[in-house]
Amino acid sequence: MRQSVTRRDMLATGVTMGAGLLFGLPASAARSYRANGRLRIGIVGVAHRGQANLDGVAAEEITALCDVDASLARQAHARFPKAAVYSDFRRMMDESALDAVVISTPDHTHAPVAAMALRRGLHVYCEKPLTHTVAEARLLTDLARGSTCTTQMGIQIHAGSNYRRVVEAIRSGAIGVCSEVHVWCGGSYSPGDRPLDTPAVPADLDWDLWLGPAPERPYNPAYVPFHWRGWWDFGNGMLGDMACHHMDLPYWALDLGDPIEITAEGPPVHPESAPSWLIVRYRIPSRTDARTVRLTWYHGDKRPPYFAQGLLPSWGNGTLFVGDRGMLIADYDKHSLLPSDRFASWTPPPRSISESPGHHAEWIEACKSGNKASCDFAYAGRLTEAVLLGNVAYRCGEPIVWDAKRLAIPNAPRAESLLRRRYRHGWRL
Repeated sequence: MRQSVTRRDMLATGVTMGAGLLFGLPASAARSYRANGRLRIGIVGVAHRGQANLDGVAAEEITALCDVDASLARQAHARFPKAAVYSDFRRMMDESALDAVVISTPDHTHAPVAAMALRRGLHVYCEKPLTHTVAEARLLTDLARGSTCTTQMGIQIHAGSNYRRVVEAIRSGAIGVCSEVHVWCGGSYSPGDRPLDTPAVPADLDWDLWLGPAPERPYNPAYVPFHWRGWWDFGNGMLGDMACHHMDLPYWALDLGDPIEITAEGPPVHPESAPSWLIVRYRIPSRTDARTVRLTWYHGDKRPPYFAQGLLPSWGNGTLFVGDRGMLIADYDKHSLLPSDRFASWTPPPRSISESPGHHAEWIEACKSGNKASCDFAYAGRLTEAVLLGNVAYRCGEPIVWDAKRLAIPNAPRAESLLRRRYRHGWRL
């Protein structure tokens, strides 16, 4: 049960539609291309994850390169000398004839770029998490639903064979009925207090464009190029950075819907930066049967209690499915049924999920054929909303009851301010 964000909600929170600096502009007509033709792609963010995504689509026609760091743009341009180069994605979409856009910017600018592209009739590939806020995720979901554009969120491990085999095993009933899942990831991004020094902005960096819709603050290398992930104004900590990869597996295998209740515990909430550890407990109904799944996320030095009980192998990051006939533990590359002696003679079910040609290749094929990509914004939006609601529950300091239909938290209305953010003057969505 979901519905669009209302215009009044958006106007009240800075997530607005209509004429403005960014949007309300006429859509450009995408060219007609044969199934074996090449997409004209604009790349927004060309380094780090952007370079990996650029590699993934390099066989297409790289028409435009956009990065707020001119030195990084020059490096990419040396590889694709026919591409136009921009620092501002708005100019890129105004001036370049494109079919598609690939977005690999920090989280806080995902939604502005993706929304503009969708309104221009362009196919979109966007890194995870889909957006910086829950309200932005719902908006992109609605925009994609109302368009003919092909969308894909970059959770590349979804294309791997191991995840497919896990989904088949869970759905076959290998461990019985599963209503409990644990997902954990080591490490954290927790930078602490805002830096007070104000070094000079690097000559090649357009700091104002890098900030985009985020509140203005002085440049500091504590933010760029990597550590923005730990600051609430730009990222969502370890939960936002990694949970879409790991929670994707239970969402897929159990066909999970919108959470109905979320509780979180962690260190005292810092106004500027994400926590060093977090435990988030979700209650999420399955969309295909009557069960409600208890899903728990852990990061930092926290792990499921099954480790302390000696019931699990000493793996790193992973996911544990607990069924009424056993357990299945998985990471990106392998999985195992437990206890191992009980499943010594277990035979995997026949394969029902075909192999992927690759996460980027799948999106490109879908753009050309009109098929749906596996992690389109309908799926990615639902997953991203759930992930980001974990931080909402943590930051508001109390359990939240989630009304997905109304995009509301009826038991703690004050927490609803955390579902959205006000954009800096001159930026609108």
